[in-house]
Amino acid sequence: METRQQQLERAVQAALASKMENIYFVACGGSMALFLPAQYILDRELATPSFVYTANEFVHREPKGLGADSVVVLCSHSGTTPETVNAAKLAREKGAITIAFSNEVGSPLWEAAEYGIQYDWGPESDAAQSNVGMLFKLVFNILNAKAPNEKYERALNTITKLKDILTRNKEQHEEAAKAFGSAYKREPLIYAMASGSCYGPTYAFAACLLQEMQWVHSNAIHSGEYFHGPFEVTDYDVPFVIVKGLDETRPLDERAEAFCKKFSERVVVIDAAEFDWTDVGEDLRKYFAYLIVNGLLRQYADWLAEHRGHPLSVRRYMWKMEY
Repeated sequence: METRQQQLERAVQAALASKMENIYFVACGGSMALFLPAQYILDRELATPSFVYTANEFVHREPKGLGADSVVVLCSHSGTTPETVNAAKLAREKGAITIAFSNEVGSPLWEAAEYGIQYDWGPESDAAQSNVGMLFKLVFNILNAKAPNEKYERALNTITKLKDILTRNKEQHEEAAKAFGSAYKREPLIYAMASGSCYGPTYAFAACLLQEMQWVHSNAIHSGEYFHGPFEVTDYDVPFVIVKGLDETRPLDERAEAFCKKFSERVVVIDAAEFDWTDVGEDLRKYFAYLIVNGLLRQYADWLAEHRGHPLSVRRYMWKMEY
């Protein structure tokens, strides 16, 4: 069986061997959210257009640009998500290079795609071998091959230190996460807001951790869209979790935070400028903020679940019936 590194190298070489006129990232739920920061990196570093699709819409919309010169990257943790499997089949039919991330080797998605990359998962796993770690390796390996740059080499080296980086920042935020769980345990609704490379994990926090796993009403509000409708719900007792990134869209987060704090007394801010950035170059922090935010939001959700007495593993419908 191939090692993860061999799987990664084969996928990178296949992508580079194609014309790679466009890149589609396709998945559902948290796996789709995983791809949004990758798209942000490529938008900033590569002229090749990239797109993120929820799998079922990708299948039904069938983008006109999808073809033999496309690279389609997919993800499903179990590898059994029917919509994502169908998306892989459609992409293969169109002649695209298909690369699938999954925790399960030999799963339906793994078999449907041309190239598979298996990632590690669980509290004891190495973050560099996780889904986000392996995805960042794919992205920065492609960038470095297309336009060699010492920055990309440093990014790949930083990925190897992810476990320590995440551990330090989770320790730094442990008390804040506990306080959040205690203070918000009875809230029926919590909004989440971010932009840029940090919007992906914020979307996953709202849709997966709060709605799916905690049955708490929520919505992921893009900081740039806050003033175009959503800000009308802001009031003294309406809770918001605002994530402030370090990339070019940070001014959007700062503007939204300033307004939100004028009218709501229930605002929690996670600010990437306050993270422990040891071992991460200043020019890379805007991209790696996503990886830390992703871990911290899970930590906040863990403590919310603890104080609510509602384990994150509990479901009403998912995996229990046909839908």
